[in-house]
Amino acid sequence: MDFQPGDSVLSRAGRDKGRVFVVLAVREPDYITIADGDLRKVENPKLKKVKHVRHTGIRITAIAEKIKAGERITNSDIRKALDAAFKNGNT
Repeated sequence: MDFQPGDSVLSRAGRDKGRVFVVLAVREPDYITIADGDLRKVENPKLKKVKHVRHTGIRITAIAEKIKAGERITNSDIRKALDAAFKNGNT
């Protein structure tokens, strides 16, 4: 599955296994940069192989639009968007 900035993903491997992140950028075909605004901040996103994450099927449109427009994204924006998207425990 192709990943796009603003997609939410679930980590399947590593120390962050089981955590939900937002894709900030696609690096090469096999890597993405992700952040959750809590342990992984926007200032220091995690570079992760796509085979180590699972797409949740949820796109965070507010974050995707900001990335596309080149606007600044804050950690608070990401935390609020993830909380709203997964309020029902959809992970």
